Amino acid sequence: MASSSCLFLHVLVILFSLAGMAFSDLSDDFYDDVCPEALPTIKRVVEDAVRQERRMGASLLRLHFHDCFVNGCDASILLDQMDTIDSEKTSRANNNSARGFEVIDRIKSEVDKVCGRPVVSCADILAVAARDSVVAVRITPLLS
Repeated sequence: MASSSCLFLHVLVILFSLAGMAFSDLSDDFYDDVCPEALPTIKRVVEDAVRQERRMGASLLRLHFHDCFVNGCDASILLDQMDTIDSEKTSRANNNSARGFEVIDRIKSEVDKVCGRPVVSCADILAVAARDSVVAVRITPLLS
C-alpha cells in the first residue's frame, strides 16, 4: 500500500514538473525582445484590411476559430491542399467560406520584412490578427 501511494506521489510530482516546464517559456512580451515591430505591424495590416472591407474583421476571427477547432491553434488552416496534405482550407466546412488568407499572407510577409527573418509563427499571427481584428472593427469609423 505504501509503495503504491509513493508511486502515485512520484507520478504527480513528475506531471506537475512537466507542466511547469511546458509553460515556463511562454511570455506575453516575447516579441518585445525578439522583434519589437512584429505586433504593431500585424495591427497596422489588420486595420488596413478592415478599413478596406469591414467584414474582414469577422473573417480573421473566424479563421482563427476554425484553425483552433480541429487540432488546436497550429495554423494548419493555412496549409494548401497537396498530395500529402488534406487541407483544412478546402475542407467541406471551410471550402468557399473561410476567407482572409491573403491578409494573413500579407501580414506574414510584412512581419518577416520588419523582423529581418521569419521569427513570428503563423499560429501567433492568426491569434494576434484575430485579436486586432475585433478591436479594429470596433474603431473602424475612427480609422477612416
